[in-house]
Amino acid sequence: MDLTRTLIIGNSGSGKSWLAERLARHLQMPWIDLDSINWLSDECSIARPRAEALGMARIAASEERWVIEGVYGWMISELVHRATALIWLCIDDEECVANIRQREVTRDDNDELLTALLDWAGSYRAREGSSGFSAHQRLFEGFTGSKLRLMERTETPAFLSSM
Repeated sequence: MDLTRTLIIGNSGSGKSWLAERLARHLQMPWIDLDSINWLSDECSIARPRAEALGMARIAASEERWVIEGVYGWMISELVHRATALIWLCIDDEECVANIRQREVTRDDNDELLTALLDWAGSYRAREGSSGFSAHQRLFEGFTGSKLRLMERTETPAFLSSM
């Protein structure tokens, strides 16, 4: 697999950041989390203007080597032509929700942003738009470079171990 410019897509809570961070460290290349481009605030409540976010993502993707990860199909569809590899973490919605609960254990259950994130992750397969399952499936199926779909969380560390 040519991992020179790797895109990682999937639902919130699927393990994109976990994989991207480790893959980038292993390959000694930059890791770009599209959340940091899409959101102005740390709490993910104020979105950056789309044109500005897309411009930032395009600049990141213009580099020779990178790992870029995110759920945002509208951004990824603009970067995919630069990718040499596409990894889709196609993990069950319920497992993604459980992972978010685990990583956000210190947040109050009444936290509105946490509730919204859990609802968002739980609706991945039913969600319409560029950040849902169907849109990711179309991106994956249309990609002509090296690609890999991981269906179980256990496959992610196994993939890293195989490198």
